[in-house]
Amino acid sequence: MQITFASEPAPAGHKGPTNTDTPGHKGPMNVDTPRHAGPMNIEGRVNEDLVVVGQGFVVVLDGATAPAGVESGCGHSVAWLVGELAAQLVPPLAKGSQEPLADLLAEAIKGVGLVHEGTCDLSNPDSPSSTVSIVRAAGNQLDYLVLADSPVVMRDRQGRVEVVLDDRVGGLPEYTLEAVRRLRNQPGGFWAASTAPHAAYEALSGSRDLDGLDVVAVLTDGASRYAERYGHSWSALLGLLEDEGPAELIRQVHEADRVAVQGKTRGKQYDDASAVLWRLNQG
Repeated sequence: MQITFASEPAPAGHKGPTNTDTPGHKGPMNVDTPRHAGPMNIEGRVNEDLVVVGQGFVVVLDGATAPAGVESGCGHSVAWLVGELAAQLVPPLAKGSQEPLADLLAEAIKGVGLVHEGTCDLSNPDSPSSTVSIVRAAGNQLDYLVLADSPVVMRDRQGRVEVVLDDRVGGLPEYTLEAVRRLRNQPGGFWAASTAPHAAYEALSGSRDLDGLDVVAVLTDGASRYAERYGHSWSALLGLLEDEGPAELIRQVHEADRVAVQGKTRGKQYDDASAVLWRLNQG
């Protein structure tokens, strides 16, 4: 099994907080110890994505950038939340835990809450939040969990592609600050990792026969917009990852972002982007 990954902040035109200095990494490897990329500060550009790859697992997080002027009730940054979630979530995976992924995520969210409940208002619906996507090889199965819009894309040995995408945030009737606040982590709305451990059980999760799979990709929406926004097929996205690597996928997405006509799609022009390709048929 070989994993290749890249994680890049939004281009320099995108403004964001700059209060983290965690180092990043990217490249192909046969994973024997956990490696990670992001959050990081590169020339004033903060990457609020985080990728961790380890022996038999991948974790991808995408912190939700707070709009200017929103009072979150929390003294910590989105990048801090993402880092703390990873710090809680990765150790049991690295130790080979076979607990259900939703249970591991619920415990991680609870653990993060314990870290800052004494200083922050965890009842504030605008508290920092993140997507969570996990894939784990467990015996002859590949387990997956997807909470919010960081998809997992799987291709089997017959070439069939399956996309696990939690797009509930994209289905909101409106995308105003008030609507997002009202519907975050609420029935009929959308779910993300923030202060409510039970959100973990709203994730999309399941298992597939490991031997039947060829490749798996895990993406933040800044990278998956190659298919979701710019009209390429998921098969084409996987092909680009295989042929030219995650960094090239991200480069092409950021170039498409640069020339795109604004106002025709929901969401920001530029976004942090992370992509992981796990080749299951290689040693």
